[in-house]
Amino acid sequence: MDLDVLFLGTAGSAPTAGRGLPATLLRRGGDRLLFDCGEGTQRQLLRSIGLIDLEELFITHFHADHLLGLPGMLKTFSLRGREAPITIYGPPGLRALFEVLHALVGRTGYEVRLVELQPNEELRRDGYRIAAFEVNHRVRAYGYALVEDERPGRFDEARATRLGVPRGPAFGALQSGETVAGEHGEVRPEDVLGPPRPGRTIVLSGDTAPSEMTRAVASGADLLVHEATFTEEEADRARETGHTTARQAAQLAAEADVGLLALTHVSPRHPAGALRDEARAVFDRTIVPRDFDRVELPLPERGEPVHVKVGQAPAAELVEGEAGA
Repeated sequence: MDLDVLFLGTAGSAPTAGRGLPATLLRRGGDRLLFDCGEGTQRQLLRSIGLIDLEELFITHFHADHLLGLPGMLKTFSLRGREAPITIYGPPGLRALFEVLHALVGRTGYEVRLVELQPNEELRRDGYRIAAFEVNHRVRAYGYALVEDERPGRFDEARATRLGVPRGPAFGALQSGETVAGEHGEVRPEDVLGPPRPGRTIVLSGDTAPSEMTRAVASGADLLVHEATFTEEEADRARETGHTTARQAAQLAAEADVGLLALTHVSPRHPAGALRDEARAVFDRTIVPRDFDRVELPLPERGEPVHVKVGQAPAAELVEGEAGA
């Protein structure tokens, strides 16, 4: 199952010539999940993969830089004749927000479903779940985690054959957790499967000061996407505004032992290189993606997360060591 993260907007508070406002697209198989929808997000989609008919959208909090792309996108969907519903998730207050936005959006030809999530609430999906968790910002704000289910252990074909299990549907039944008949009696899944294999985990912090909850949720995650609005020289300002420095994000990533840290919510005051260098002094596995960069997440046994820069070949086509950071 393919899994990647497309960074549509990596700026914080105000856009720049090279960075749009916050928006991150998670793609797993055929699922497309958009997290935040800053001003200009629909154009960022058009410039990358096209304005797809999103089914689910998640808002981290109700500051303007994270949601002002919503009215235009919803209106465009309506102008295109969309009929399928869209579900928008967010913290309590989402419905009140849409009462205000209604004058901008107007009537739509499709249903807009609004779901206010509670802290630690989980949404079950086929093979994974989305979990909302509360972070530490000036207003009520959530981070989100995509957590895949454990997968069955590796199937030992040779052992199954020795136990007299015929090739074909019986092999598939064992891998699905069913007991089947062998030549010498019943064969259970645990007789031929290794230990369960972990799925993948992606954590998005949203806007937050360093948060114990983020650290706990991100423990062992394959990818942590964390804001880094300030450098350490402005740690006092970060604390006052409920944001994080690059060094603080790196410390959190190191303590959580994540596979890769991606810093976003980049301020025009700080060159990406300065944020990257500050973070890498603490946690070497750090990147500062540009708009339209991706992180591909292979299954754990197939390798580590790979940063694919905009315009670069897919990771599968890269020579080892070429992907960069």
